[in-house]
Order: sequence, then structure tokens, then C-alpha cells
Amino acid sequence: MPSHERTRRFDRDLGDLTPAQRRRSASAFERFDADLAKGNFRFSLRVKRVGGTDSVFEMTWAADGRATFQYGDSQGVGAHVIWRRIGAHKVFKRP
Repeated sequence: MPSHERTRRFDRDLGDLTPAQRRRSASAFERFDADLAKGNFRFSLRVKRVGGTDSVFEMTWAADGRATFQYGDSQGVGAHVIWRRIGAHKVFKRP
């Protein structure tokens, strides 16, 4: 399974989500991890590079729910994901 870390900004963003949004995002993170381990993301997560960046990616977890991330140095157990932001489309102003 991949390893993870979260930025302070991600943690602040997460605190701003409603309980329902947190549940939906948690479910998406589980699917993301399963797909990352397999090496292929399902279409419904819409994982792609954030435009105008070289190393920041996005994952969609709801109609207006996004999370941004980048890959870090492997911790020896597969990919290492650094979660940067989570929330509505506005997270792209500072991904």
C-alpha cells in the first residue's frame, strides 16, 4: 500500500468539510489507494495533472470535491503521496 503525508493546509481544509463531505472523501481515498496499488486509476476518480504545474495532480471525489496531491520519495512500501489541498474547485487557486 502507498504511504501518505498531509500538508498543514490539507488538514485545515479537511476541517472545513462537512461530516458528509469527509465521509465521501474518505471513500474516494480508499479507492485511490487501491487503484494506486494496481497502477491504474478508475475513470470516476478523474486523476490528472493540475494545469500549469509539473508535479501537482488532482483527484475528484464529488461533483465539487477535489483533492490535490504530489508524489514524494518512496518510503519503501510503494508510492508516497503528499496530500496538498482538499475541498471545492477553489483549491486550484493555490493547489
